[in-house]
Amino acid sequence: MDTKELGRFGEKLAAQLLENQGYQIIERNWRFGREGEIDIIAQDPSGLHTAFIEVKTRSTRGAGGPFAAITARKYRKMRHLALRYCASNPHQIPRLDVIGVDTSGSGQPRVRHLKGVLP
Repeated sequence: MDTKELGRFGEKLAAQLLENQGYQIIERNWRFGREGEIDIIAQDPSGLHTAFIEVKTRSTRGAGGPFAAITARKYRKMRHLALRYCASNPHQIPRLDVIGVDTSGSGQPRVRHLKGVLP
């Protein structure tokens, strides 16, 4: 599986996890021009927050797993894009989340959802 296929696979698993937890998917792969992309935008089950979710999928642990790929620069970009989205979609209370998908082991991939990674 190449990296694009792996990424799509991870995003599919992440969307399934969110839907199973009661989230409503609003957008997938939302782009704001050349400034970047948010993997998944979803309304949380409480209806209070709009979650802007970065999905990282890894097939090996050599680079430290999925969450190690989220840098301070990536957090800043996520925040910037979430604010851009909210500017054109009022009444959204943003929350930045990360979902890590680890397919390095045998058996089922491990999917972990970290909520509110930035204030």
